[in-house]
Amino acid sequence: MEFNLVELMHEASGPVILIMLVMAGMAVWCMYVFVDRLIALGRARKQSRALAEAVGASLKIGDAAGALRTCQDDRFKSAYLGHVLSAGLNEYVQRPDSHGIKSAERAMAGAAVNEGPELRKGLSILATTGATAPFVGLVGTIFGIINAFQGMAESGSGGLASVSAGIAEALVATAIGITVAIIGVWLFNYFTARVESIMTDLEVASEEFMDWCHKQLLPPLEEAAK
Repeated sequence: MEFNLVELMHEASGPVILIMLVMAGMAVWCMYVFVDRLIALGRARKQSRALAEAVGASLKIGDAAGALRTCQDDRFKSAYLGHVLSAGLNEYVQRPDSHGIKSAERAMAGAAVNEGPELRKGLSILATTGATAPFVGLVGTIFGIINAFQGMAESGSGGLASVSAGIAEALVATAIGITVAIIGVWLFNYFTARVESIMTDLEVASEEFMDWCHKQLLPPLEEAAK
C-alpha cells in the first residue's frame, strides 16, 4: 500500500485537518521570514561594504562633513553601517573636540542598539515556530489516536484495518510538526549568527571611527604644546 498524503487528508478528521493547516501556515510564515531576511540582510551588507569604501576615502583626508553626506546618501539608505556612522559623524561635525568625540561615541552606541531590532525583525517568528510546532503536531497526534480508538470501538475489534487511519493521521501530524520545528530552528540559528556577525562589524567600525576622531585631535594638541 502506497502512502498518499492527499488521500489521507481527505479521510482525516476535522481537528487533524485543522492542525495540519495550522502547521502549513507556520511553515509558510517561516519561509516568508527567510526570504525577507535573506534579501534585507544581503542588501544591507552590500550597501554597508560600499559605504565603508566611500566613507573611508573622505575620512582619509579628514573630511568628516563629506563622510556624513555620504552616509546620508539615498544609495546607502539600507546600510546598517550608515545608520551608526551618521549618528557619530553628526555629533563630531558639530563639535570636533574631546566633548564631541564622547557625544559621538554615545550616539553610535545608541544607534547600534536601535539597529539590533531592525536586523532581528521576524526572528521571533522563527523562534516561536521552532518551540511550538512539535506541540502543535502533538495535538494532531492526540486527535489521531482518539480517531483510532473510535474506529476500534465502531468496528468492535482491534484489527489493523480499524485503527490504521487514525494511526496514520497521528504519525503524519507528528512528522509535520517536527519538520516545521526543524525548519524554524535552523533558520533562526542561521539568521541569529548573521546578525551577531553584523553587530560585531558595527562594534569594530565604531572603534575604528573613535580612533580616527582621537587622531584628529593630535595635531592641534601638538601645536599647542610647542
